[in-house]
Amino acid sequence: MKKLALTLVLIMVFAVGIASASLAADEIRIGVTIPSADHGWTGGIVYWAQEAIEDWEAENPNLTFFLETADSPATQVSVVEDFMVKGIDALVILAHDSAPLTPIVKQAAEEGIYIVSVDRGLTEPVSDIYVAGDNPGLGRVSAEWMASELNGEGDIVVLEGIPCVINSQRVDAFNKVMEQYPDINILDSQPANWSTQRGLEIMENYLQKYEKIDAVWAQDDDVLKGVLQAYEESGRDDIKLFLGGAGSKDIIKMVMEGDPLVRADVTYPPSMIATGVSMGVKAMLGEKLDGFYQNELPSEIILRAELVTEENAEDYYYPESVF
Repeated sequence: MKKLALTLVLIMVFAVGIASASLAADEIRIGVTIPSADHGWTGGIVYWAQEAIEDWEAENPNLTFFLETADSPATQVSVVEDFMVKGIDALVILAHDSAPLTPIVKQAAEEGIYIVSVDRGLTEPVSDIYVAGDNPGLGRVSAEWMASELNGEGDIVVLEGIPCVINSQRVDAFNKVMEQYPDINILDSQPANWSTQRGLEIMENYLQKYEKIDAVWAQDDDVLKGVLQAYEESGRDDIKLFLGGAGSKDIIKMVMEGDPLVRADVTYPPSMIATGVSMGVKAMLGEKLDGFYQNELPSEIILRAELVTEENAEDYYYPESVF
């Protein structure tokens, strides 16, 4: 009887061991690395990354995520190296800066890690899938709406982002539309570095320099907040409209409530990181997009730049988000 009991115990232990090994074999490890929340939009990136991870963990217990923010390119390189030591199967990365991150991400790809690159991209085509907003679309939609609201005439000033490829795509597309409206005059265009403080400073300068301004394209909602502060403090009342971009909850709320000066916004959603996380998960699970007939996921997903007005603003309002 003792021998039988011991045999049964050993069988149970062996079975548990097999089950544990099987579960470990089925575990999928995904590393997610993004810049630290140094301004509103990147704060939104952190929020949406956490949301996506919580949703997928609740749905599939075999998924293990590692989420790390980085305050510099060097820190992010170290994060990716650490992920590789942990044996990740997929990497979702919004690069702090494209060039310094490309070599380590390329190394990860060469080791068989599935790469999802979000927003800023890499300097070599090493990602399996690229997810980003439509930067030319943001500039084009912004210009088309402004030109319509101004009835094709007026004096405008522009506050750009950080001088980079993304900014150039937006500004070039904006200017190309405005070329169709000879009665719209762009008085000035300067980099505001997607910074509220810089937006405040540049707008103060514009208000001192130009006696008449009909509209302001700030390109980014963080910049727009500084622009609006400068305008309010100036006591002027000549500007007819202001337009930012990216869809921060503060600006969307103004649009939703019918603010007479902030009547629209254009999306560049930080939720794109959540889409990136989902693409990494689906790739690891061997899933396709619904209604997508190809066997593999697409190599590139560009999210539409959508015009937000009072009529549809509620659909873009996320009060729980930090951005």
